[in-house]
Amino acid sequence: MESAPFLTGQFLLAMPGIGDPRFERAVIAMCAHDDEGALGIGVGETIDGLGLHTLLRQFQIDPGAAPDAAVHFGGPVEPRRGFVLHSTDWEGQDTIDVGGRWALSGTVDVLRAIAEGKGPNQWLVALGYAGWGEGQLDAEMARHGWFSTESTPGLLYDVDAEDRWMVGFAGAGIDPRMLASSAGTA
Repeated sequence: MESAPFLTGQFLLAMPGIGDPRFERAVIAMCAHDDEGALGIGVGETIDGLGLHTLLRQFQIDPGAAPDAAVHFGGPVEPRRGFVLHSTDWEGQDTIDVGGRWALSGTVDVLRAIAEGKGPNQWLVALGYAGWGEGQLDAEMARHGWFSTESTPGLLYDVDAEDRWMVGFAGAGIDPRMLASSAGTA
């Protein structure tokens, strides 16, 4: 019997012509996917004018040693809720290991640790997330919507947000400029 193709720990890349402007050229780091639904954090776009220092000050945290890194648009669901994708060398009270590839934390303790220089070695901060109900992502994968690709932490930490979509496709051996913006029928 064949097992379900769950995508936890992979990246979803929006196909050209996905049909939803919120997801044009989106790169989603998939943090959970099972029979009940899916959750991912967008890592392909940053929020103009919002840096980590501003976010830390909103929580009354002195930025300390933390660089004023850009904050990512994690997705349209709960856009005021924060998440940190980070290396697996740090763990907090709610940290979730994502397939041994990266970790996800959603409480203020990770922000405090980053500001104090005691947090994970690699990290990125996002507001909001992308979520799918039971079977919803599976249906979108069957249509012309998303392309899944194996993850490498380098795509999260070593590539600028605006380049992740192209680099993600290139890592799979695909030139997205050659992709059609609509699906055909046979």
